[in-house]
Amino acid sequence: MNTGRSYKGIKPTLGNNVYIDESSVIVGDIQIGDDSSIWPLVAARGDVNYIRIGTRTNVQDGCILHVTRTSNSNEEGFPLIIGDDVTLGHQVMLHGCRLGNRILVGMSAVIMDNAVVEDDVIIGAGSLVPPGKTLESGFLYVGSPVKKARALTKEELAFLPKSAENYVELKNDYLNEPS
Repeated sequence: MNTGRSYKGIKPTLGNNVYIDESSVIVGDIQIGDDSSIWPLVAARGDVNYIRIGTRTNVQDGCILHVTRTSNSNEEGFPLIIGDDVTLGHQVMLHGCRLGNRILVGMSAVIMDNAVVEDDVIIGAGSLVPPGKTLESGFLYVGSPVKKARALTKEELAFLPKSAENYVELKNDYLNEPS
């Protein structure tokens, strides 16, 4: 099973029952929480800063996860923080941003440096979240750059943890597949 690669002596740390597809590249200072999954062709580099991925979070095919290095003008840089029960659709790109819990990021969306996505948010496919923008909890955001479209319905709010649970079940199937 793929457990990631070391960078400068730091290797990814995996929680319990994590699935990482063999075709993914996971490098450096990355922590992945229990029951999370990394699907085919994901590239995640915790090389010049760190990446933290919460529990029951799924990073779908072709996602790119990276960080911003520290500098004299930005002493902390921008790590990448992803909360619990997050679904990242195919080909999502995250760079040095912070995502809360129970978030669905639609396919091919891009979230830039120092952006903050609060809990319970849906971001539409193909959307761009510009640097430094904060997305308020409980809303659907769409567009490039994103705009608040409307409040999430009760059904959509209930779907956010269900989406994550669906991927926990799927990754369990993959983990239980005979070699």
